[in-house]
Amino acid sequence: MRPEKATMVDEIRRKVDGKVFVIIADYNGLNVQKTADLRDRLRGTSSEYTVVKNRLMSRVVDELKLGDLGAALKGPTAIVSGDGDVVETAKILKAFIKENNKPVIKLGTFAGAVLSAEDVEKLASLPPRHELLGKLVGTVAAPLTQLVGVMNQKVCSLLYVLQAVKDKKEKA
Repeated sequence: MRPEKATMVDEIRRKVDGKVFVIIADYNGLNVQKTADLRDRLRGTSSEYTVVKNRLMSRVVDELKLGDLGAALKGPTAIVSGDGDVVETAKILKAFIKENNKPVIKLGTFAGAVLSAEDVEKLASLPPRHELLGKLVGTVAAPLTQLVGVMNQKVCSLLYVLQAVKDKKEKA
């Protein structure tokens, strides 16, 4: 392999290896201005949009043993990879695709699992991370809150009984 191609493979490997998610898309029909717009939108989510050559990407897929991703390497290919929030990235991609009808998502990976285009669409429909964390905290806290309420009621019941005994002795 020529040195410049080896450098390109190393750059693709750096953008894919160890990333939390990688989404492969067909960028056919995107002009430079729209591509720059998509890159700008993705910049805030700690993810990158990169156009790659299929032959070089397939080498990286084989080296890193990413399995089924090789099947998506047909036609013009771009990757979106990152370490940030995959849901936020999927939402940005979905909004961009809704506006421009491009790019077309082919496949992806998230934490080692292969995602279809429909799976990426489902990720985009999830609530934001902070909302999910709030629901988790609420779910964990609900039984504890109920336990405190029950224990408080038992203490109040004991106080009512003691007050009734006191009142009864005072009358007698």
